[in-house]
Amino acid sequence: MNTRDEVPAPPADENADLWLSSGELASWLSVVRLMTRLPWAIDAQLQRDADLSMVEYMTLAMLSEAPEWTLRMSMLAENTSTSLSRLSHMVKRLEGRGYVRREPDPADGRFTNAILLPEGMAKLEAAAPAHVAYVRRLVVDNLSGERLRRLGQDAERILQRIDSPAR
Repeated sequence: MNTRDEVPAPPADENADLWLSSGELASWLSVVRLMTRLPWAIDAQLQRDADLSMVEYMTLAMLSEAPEWTLRMSMLAENTSTSLSRLSHMVKRLEGRGYVRREPDPADGRFTNAILLPEGMAKLEAAAPAHVAYVRRLVVDNLSGERLRRLGQDAERILQRIDSPAR
């Protein structure tokens, strides 16, 4: 073939790495559906069985694990991925139900602590069996022990990337 008949190579697409392959896209869309539907399903179960939202349940659970059942509101907001303003409104509702109370942090009065009350612990303990059974049915029992362990590791890797200062 002489040089006149050669077809020049198309220019390299400098944006090619911006697009997902069909396999990457299919996996990503599955992750998106999971991120959307799993919290909705868990929230619906908690609302139906315990009259708690998922973030309310998470708040009670985190307080139950904290020393003296107490956490700063700012730490609770961070741990529940909720804005401090939204968390404050939610904790106010929990206060009204007798599950928590708020008070200034004795170590630094600029901060407010949320404190789990015995009634809140009782609510959490009553809600936990049905919630754990549902989580087990949806996620834990649906995966082998190894796949569940890897899913947890993969989730942690992604969370570390989200939380890294070099985002």
